[in-house]
Amino acid sequence: MEAFAVIVLLILIIISLIIFAIMQIKMAGIEVKDFWSFIKANEDLDKLYIFAKKYNRMSPQEKIIFLHETEKMSNAFQKVPSMIWEDEYSKYRDVMDTYRDIRVDRWKESTKK
Repeated sequence: MEAFAVIVLLILIIISLIIFAIMQIKMAGIEVKDFWSFIKANEDLDKLYIFAKKYNRMSPQEKIIFLHETEKMSNAFQKVPSMIWEDEYSKYRDVMDTYRDIRVDRWKESTKK
């Protein structure tokens, strides 16, 4: 019986922590869905940052994929205040610089035709 009481108590504590976290997110003016997409985008940022360093060796198909994924990541980052992701700003800037370079290259190629 004591084990059951401990389990119920732990479940109540976990639920209260989740509710507290949701309240904190909402008080910051962020939707929970937007915050979740930001967390996913932050994971993607790390992958895109590594991928961006290989910019010169990307195939045209890889560049298109990179553009698409970067746009998704950027949209998620724009939905949350910048003070939350200021630690990741240098990675974000590097990825966006590579994004800009690829867009410019694609624009140059399309105007040549």
